Amino acid sequence: MPVRITLDAMLSRRGMTARELAATVGISETQMSLFRSGKVKGIRFRTLARLCAALDCVPGDLLDYHFDPDDLHGADADAEG
Repeated sequence: MPVRITLDAMLSRRGMTARELAATVGISETQMSLFRSGKVKGIRFRTLARLCAALDCVPGDLLDYHFDPDDLHGADADAEG
């Protein structure tokens, strides 16, 4: 997947553990682990906002994108509606 989670780097810069962040944001450690590993299909904007507030950062500090030409072809089934 061309979208990558870069949360671990931000945690390291802030000297915070994932457990501390999960408690601050109000999500389970399991949810935090799934997000950190990139095993989720999405994240709620509210949760992303809480992560950014707790880490004093912007969404671009937690997510990265590497261009993939396939992203321009076909419709994403989750986006249809």
